[in-house]
Amino acid sequence: MIAEIISIGTELLLGQIVNTNAAFIAKELAMLGINTYHQSVVGDNTAKIKEVIKIAEGRSDLLIFIGGLGPTQDDVTKQTIASYLNEPLELEIESLKLIRDYFEKTGRDMTENNQKQAYYFENGRFFKNANGHAIGTYLKKDEKAYLLVPGPPIEMERMFHDEITPFLATLTQDDRQFIVSKTLRFYGIGESTLVSKLNDLIENQSNPTIAPYAGNHEVSLRITASGKDERECQHLITHTIDQIFSLVGDFYYGEGDDNSLVKVVGKLLQDKKMRISSAESLTGGLFQSTLVSVPQSSKVFRGGIVAYEEAIKRDVLGVSPEILETEGMVSEACAISMADKCREKFGTEIGISFTGVAGPDSLEGHPAGTVWIGISQEGELSFAKQYRFMRDRNGNRSQSVMQGLDLIRRTLLKE
Repeated sequence: MIAEIISIGTELLLGQIVNTNAAFIAKELAMLGINTYHQSVVGDNTAKIKEVIKIAEGRSDLLIFIGGLGPTQDDVTKQTIASYLNEPLELEIESLKLIRDYFEKTGRDMTENNQKQAYYFENGRFFKNANGHAIGTYLKKDEKAYLLVPGPPIEMERMFHDEITPFLATLTQDDRQFIVSKTLRFYGIGESTLVSKLNDLIENQSNPTIAPYAGNHEVSLRITASGKDERECQHLITHTIDQIFSLVGDFYYGEGDDNSLVKVVGKLLQDKKMRISSAESLTGGLFQSTLVSVPQSSKVFRGGIVAYEEAIKRDVLGVSPEILETEGMVSEACAISMADKCREKFGTEIGISFTGVAGPDSLEGHPAGTVWIGISQEGELSFAKQYRFMRDRNGNRSQSVMQGLDLIRRTLLKE
């Protein structure tokens, strides 16, 4: 079965809201083994909606319409499709009663237009709306199927989970094909370089497929396999991942759509029962902010110092005047001293420091994007690494934080 997702709403075309509904439904369909090759967005216009229906019917079996089922004048989806198909609509009495009860309980008068939310295809079926008033409806006609769902995500997602996904599963159980995806996340390698290293693998793979995505200073790979069951899909994915790791495994840090480098580092610190502190110059507290954005960060982070000026590095943090005079603030020695001093002050097992030139101007003869990151670990020799970033001021700062997180991750994994 091939499905097409059609999102209806002028606000989508104007960019006033983000179309999260289509992404949600696409994932649900993939888990059911229903292929989706096209998605469309159309405004609240009867003629335009009919044009989209005609196009979709020529290439898809199941047309899923999102939105336009509410009570207002521009909610025209249900009536437009009924007119296009020349199919009558029926009033669902129980749903209408729930709407009336709601208005009665809230002490408000129910206007006539609210009744339109309780209509469904007379020759089809309806789906209850547990979080709202506009019911969903489904109709199959002339080998094409039409599914209409409400636009508010809280209503649509509940309806899908409770009623629509189980219903669609019954339609596909005879020829159902499982689809399983896994996302791998990489840091320290650009998208073009990663794709170049995996070029032969990507070009020659049809099942699983490999799709790269560039993120904020990182790259993801989504591996998607289809098969007769989940076990077969997982086997195909595992084999492909082994091949990927043999080529770019050194840059891999974790998996999952909701994963991140800071989450991985936080878990590593927890697993090793280690606490961290930080001393920041050019990042201005961005590392600390990033670290505490993750739940349970209090288990691993004790505190930090933003030592932006030279005097603060000397008088508050305790970097020696000799280092600042002879080596400068943008130096290996300063980065190491900053990491050592913050670890000592906060009594942590590991300390990290950031010093450098965010930009756009140079500092101490160093160009913008020059960054030193220091690591001080209890019982180990402290060290610092230099990096050269080529972004704007805030881009250099955020990339410094990502690089620092990766440096911590690699340091902890060596233990």
